[in-house]
Amino acid sequence: MHIPAPDPTIIARRADIVARLRKVLPADAVIDDPTETRAYECDALAAYRCPPLAVVLPRSTGEVVAALKVCHAEGVPVVPRGSGTSLAGGALPTADSVILGIARMNRVLEIDYADRFIRVEAGRTNLSVTGAVEADGFFYAPDPSSQLACAIAGNIAMNSGGAHCLKYGVTTNNLLGVTMVTMAGDIMEIGGAHMDAGGLDLLGVVCGSEGQLGVVTEATLRILPKPEGARPVLIAFNANEVAGACVADIIKAGVLPVAIEFMDRPCIRACEDFAKAGYPDCEALLIVEVEGAPAEIDEQLGLIRQIAMRHDPVEFREAASEDEAKKIWLGRKSAFGAMGQINDYMCLDGTIPVSALPHVLKRIGEMSREYGLDVANVFHAGDGNMHPLILFDANKPGDLETCEALGAAILKLCVEVGGCLTGEHGVGIEKRDLMPDQYSPADMEAQMRVKDVFDPAWLLNPAKVFPLTVSAGRRAA
Repeated sequence: MHIPAPDPTIIARRADIVARLRKVLPADAVIDDPTETRAYECDALAAYRCPPLAVVLPRSTGEVVAALKVCHAEGVPVVPRGSGTSLAGGALPTADSVILGIARMNRVLEIDYADRFIRVEAGRTNLSVTGAVEADGFFYAPDPSSQLACAIAGNIAMNSGGAHCLKYGVTTNNLLGVTMVTMAGDIMEIGGAHMDAGGLDLLGVVCGSEGQLGVVTEATLRILPKPEGARPVLIAFNANEVAGACVADIIKAGVLPVAIEFMDRPCIRACEDFAKAGYPDCEALLIVEVEGAPAEIDEQLGLIRQIAMRHDPVEFREAASEDEAKKIWLGRKSAFGAMGQINDYMCLDGTIPVSALPHVLKRIGEMSREYGLDVANVFHAGDGNMHPLILFDANKPGDLETCEALGAAILKLCVEVGGCLTGEHGVGIEKRDLMPDQYSPADMEAQMRVKDVFDPAWLLNPAKVFPLTVSAGRRAA
């Protein structure tokens, strides 16, 4: 994966740039020691690394403004960073860029239960948003697997989802407003604590923009009352394609579970060894959760059981208690950590029509054999958000390149069947060079013109989203 060579004139001015940042920020907000900046050389796509020029860690919107004004005046690229959990290289620095991390900005600013919103600084972690309101019977719906660590800022940048997005939607469906600072240091207030804002939908432009347009420092989020109850079932099958067909039939029947999660044999075994969740010996399993009043849950699960039985499941296990429900979810919530115990892997993210699940799962198996690398599948099956985990040996020459080639082939398959390159991880650097497989030159030109408006010098989050050959010459000299 190509990382552009640094601008030598910026590297030569490093000391002066750092000195200017120190003048406008607290002493502990600027890091330039190469030993300390190494901690920011990559995000969760750890196969690619590049130490930044410096790191800035502000504690307020005002400090973000001050840092950006210095970088803008000096022509220094800035890479916004939340918690660094991006799986697409979304926070990967270049050697001539300043990392602007907002993890210290984690306060709750306002809670309004009557109007059902919470306003937080964007460095606050996803899970702690629910933590701030759950004692009063509310929750924040989007729940990425990294929710214990990932920041709301990163969720907004990548339009993150999670296991329960089938019913509640992804970040864009739960985001009401943002405070955003442009590269020039101007503060924008977009949206707010109401259902919809007048004028152009700038909030829809910002959510999913991958740090290309500005740095989000505050977010107003929709919170919801906790459901009366919820109950998961585990359904095991002897073939991936059969499990995929079952998912398609559940959706076709008009049932709307809160979540439908898929795991295949390699992932099941790894999770069982790691978490001891009591999963059955099978080729594929689904975790389907429904919620509501007891009678509503019983009715939904009854219909799901009828549909599942038509596919001859190995096992249909309904949680009879809270402890059993937690055990059903335990392995799924441990999946990425469990796989990391046994192998290096690259986690992909592509979205397909639900009806295409059986075909795509079959083709992924065939591709795995063609490229000679194992693939484990764990994903949000209800909305077709695939997460193939390609296993490789980072210490074996050529294995990373083979992994990249297989990943590209899988993502191209997603596009071919009517899906797209990403559902919630973003494009970052991982899918940057695959953009022409989904978008025409005219499509990408329209997208780049939006960036031209917000960031005319193209200093924000360099080398991401758009192929370098397409965006060449965009950045101001």
